[in-house]
Amino acid sequence: MTPTITAFERSPDRGRGLARDMRVRWAFEETGQPYDVRLLSFGELKESAHRRLNPFGQIPTYEEGDLALFESGAIVFHIAQQHGGLLPADANARARAIAWMFAALNTVEPPIVERSMARLFEKDKRWHEERLTLLEDRIDGRLAELSRRLGEADWLDGAFSAGDLLMVTVLLRLGGWGLEKYPNLSAYIARGEARPAYQRAFAAQLVVFTASQSSG
Repeated sequence: MTPTITAFERSPDRGRGLARDMRVRWAFEETGQPYDVRLLSFGELKESAHRRLNPFGQIPTYEEGDLALFESGAIVFHIAQQHGGLLPADANARARAIAWMFAALNTVEPPIVERSMARLFEKDKRWHEERLTLLEDRIDGRLAELSRRLGEADWLDGAFSAGDLLMVTVLLRLGGWGLEKYPNLSAYIARGEARPAYQRAFAAQLVVFTASQSSG
């Protein structure tokens, strides 16, 4: 049975590939697996039918037979476990790749997302500038640590893995901000974007945005 994922009918990222369904699309492309997409309006995200799949009313979700999943990291992990190409065969290398998946989502992404939300929704708060400075300092600290660990390597731990897939999608949310001091991280992101599987996933999600613009 072909899995079905959900995505925004009209993505707020305007086709830049930042919505979290992009991570799942990329994972499918890296493993060579087919998938279907069900597009949802913002209203449909909050309806009971979707909340049965994702109690928080978000995308993406994943359905295959009797299995329903939410959270992009969990879905990528499931795909990586089921199909070759995203987790090493060696047990120790596999464990390290999984650790990098958690690091991307739990250590690096939170301040990046918080910065985005602060810039969008907190500009009118008297403490906005102070909070933004704190968040940007936190992000810079994480970037410095990640840059030191990556060094001159192509990927985080040997061959490309699901850890790299998630880390690249997290770093892309910066839109280049803060990366001028870390050319090895910029090159790392560019390597991720250059992968044929990423290009196919990006094109697929961009088609949705283009179609939504054409339909008004």
